[in-house]
Amino acid sequence: MRDLVEIGMGRTARRTYELDDIDIVPSRRTRSSKEVSTSWQIDAYRFDIPVLAHPTDALVSPGFAIELGKAGGLGVINGEGLWGRHPDVGAEIEKLVEIAETDYDPSSAVAYLQKLHAAPLQPELLAAAVAQVRDAGVTTAVRVSPQNARALTPALVKAGIDLLVIQGTIISAEHVAHSEGEPLNLKTFISELDVPVVAGGVSDHRTALHLMRTGAAGVIVGFGSTAGATTTSASLGVGVPMATAIADAAAARRDYLDETGGRYVHVIADGDIETAGDLAKAIACGADAAVLGAPLALAAEAPGLGWYWPSVAAHPSMPRGSVLQVAYDERPSLDRVLGGPSDDPFGSLNLVGGLRRAMAKSGYSDLKEFQKVGLSVRA
Repeated sequence: MRDLVEIGMGRTARRTYELDDIDIVPSRRTRSSKEVSTSWQIDAYRFDIPVLAHPTDALVSPGFAIELGKAGGLGVINGEGLWGRHPDVGAEIEKLVEIAETDYDPSSAVAYLQKLHAAPLQPELLAAAVAQVRDAGVTTAVRVSPQNARALTPALVKAGIDLLVIQGTIISAEHVAHSEGEPLNLKTFISELDVPVVAGGVSDHRTALHLMRTGAAGVIVGFGSTAGATTTSASLGVGVPMATAIADAAAARRDYLDETGGRYVHVIADGDIETAGDLAKAIACGADAAVLGAPLALAAEAPGLGWYWPSVAAHPSMPRGSVLQVAYDERPSLDRVLGGPSDDPFGSLNLVGGLRRAMAKSGYSDLKEFQKVGLSVRA
């Protein structure tokens, strides 16, 4: 039964939990972290670490996607971002960072982002970005919005993507937008594609189950909320309590397994994952992998030059993110961010190493087993 609380006469709300509200409870058995596997697989694509990069130009350039792919993760290019609009994205990001550093008004940087995104998409630029990642021999993934999925996907498939990510702040099985023509029915759309689709974000059991029924290979939970960078709650009043939402999606996955007799859909957490401990708790709640934004933007290989903004920061009429500085001194390498060594006692470095140790301290040897670990709620 859902835990409902009365917020006023005749009005109730569900009690939910953030990742910060819960803790992992180790079992009586421990093991060496050397005996732990963090690998996972979606469709035909196997990854050594359960880490995807948020599809923002601050983080995922073709070069960064290649480096993260070589490290065992997955970089997702924003198919509606700057890599498909400008021939010299690096120069434009330098201008953006200069504005962010020198102008006290944070809206100035957002306005410049909006200006950059107002340039028309050039399919040949996006195809070149996809080809660069594909030719490096790593899994190639591109994100599109539900509104533009039908228009952009054919060119992306032709360019050679391996995975398509259809992602919005809130997504449903049917995107109703009569002003844009025929509504996007994901079940029909996915069935006609030759590439697997990851879709999201969702925030509850019902929506997650509906998306799973479309044939999606993975469902994203959340919308990439990052403290100080994502402003969706302030702009729309919409928030996702990640611990509860991940657990709900994992329950939907179990229901869908029963419905289909064994078709497994991956749950991918995307929000409020800032540290190694957050990553471990997201997996413990039922996620198979997690999308990371600002934590990876620390890396020297990230194109944002120590700055981070979510992809929704560039929305033309309702930006839901700011341009946030995440690194002030020398930036660590991506390898160090993921695998250490770390000199930070708060978990911002050695993210995967922290996950491995959490699994080992709890006695679990792989991600699937770790989803069964005990959890407690803080008083």
